[in-house]
Amino acid sequence: MAKPPLSMKPTGWFQVAWSDEIGIGDVHKMKYFDQEMVAWRAESGELTVMNAYCEHLGAHLGYGGQVVGEVLQCPFHGWQWNQQGRNVRIPYQDHPNRGRRIRTYPVVERNESVYIWHDVQRREPYFEAPDVFAAFGDGSSAGDYYPQQRLYRAGLELHPQYVLENGVDFAHFKFVHHTPIVPVFTRHDFADAVSYVDFTITFEGDDGQRIEDVNSGVQAINGGLGIAVTKSWGMVDNRTISAITPVDESTSDVRFMVYIGRSPGKDPERAERKACEFGQEVIRQFTQDIDIWAHQRYSDPPGLTTDEYEGFTAIRAWAKQFYEKG
Repeated sequence: MAKPPLSMKPTGWFQVAWSDEIGIGDVHKMKYFDQEMVAWRAESGELTVMNAYCEHLGAHLGYGGQVVGEVLQCPFHGWQWNQQGRNVRIPYQDHPNRGRRIRTYPVVERNESVYIWHDVQRREPYFEAPDVFAAFGDGSSAGDYYPQQRLYRAGLELHPQYVLENGVDFAHFKFVHHTPIVPVFTRHDFADAVSYVDFTITFEGDDGQRIEDVNSGVQAINGGLGIAVTKSWGMVDNRTISAITPVDESTSDVRFMVYIGRSPGKDPERAERKACEFGQEVIRQFTQDIDIWAHQRYSDPPGLTTDEYEGFTAIRAWAKQFYEKG
């Protein structure tokens, strides 16, 4: 695999699991940012994500490690590590090793997802992971929607920035998703670490439509390079979350989640079935993009048209803040 020209270790919030994959007492193995990690849930329900190797003799805590109350116990010699990565007990010695510590990561559980904060310089989080409901300020909550539908594709040769750039790429909608008309962007706001993109779009009708007559569109919020949430308006009420997380120097895991708004009616089973069908259609459209991203070569500088210049230039300038300088 060819190494992408962009760093695969950007700063920000990135999804590493779904919350329901890690029950109380579970130790979940994973690899992200070229680092073996474990996520474990204590008896209290608190979730910890840390590097995987015990600081004693290097045993991998994901292979036989056990949750004991509020600590993780190494399978090799029983050393116990707390939620801050500190050794708190050595069973054959009367005091712990206070000098050794396993790296832990800031964790947020939101929208049924587990996000970690990754930063090469180990700075504390300086922006929040966006909530697919609260971020739009319309008072909505998960209870207003049918259960989350999901897509997971592991180890694809792509970079998170490819996905974010797709959000300003108006021309691809007609050719990839077969929309009848090209959308019009009404907002590009890249002033802060969390950015905003709104556009008018429709997936119905024919080439004879005018964009001025379209009364539907999408609002997107990008929480750094790792998470993008969207809200659709004027169409079937849906929210989406796309989360792209680097695994190593060449590949990323892709997760995509869809919520469809609940429809009051006389036949709730039929309404839920239709919602499931629409959610699968939204996922299908996202896979159309994945098939391109996974075989894309990053073009720098790109050969942009005049109309494309503003959006792509703005998002690439915004993205630079998430990479280590130098």
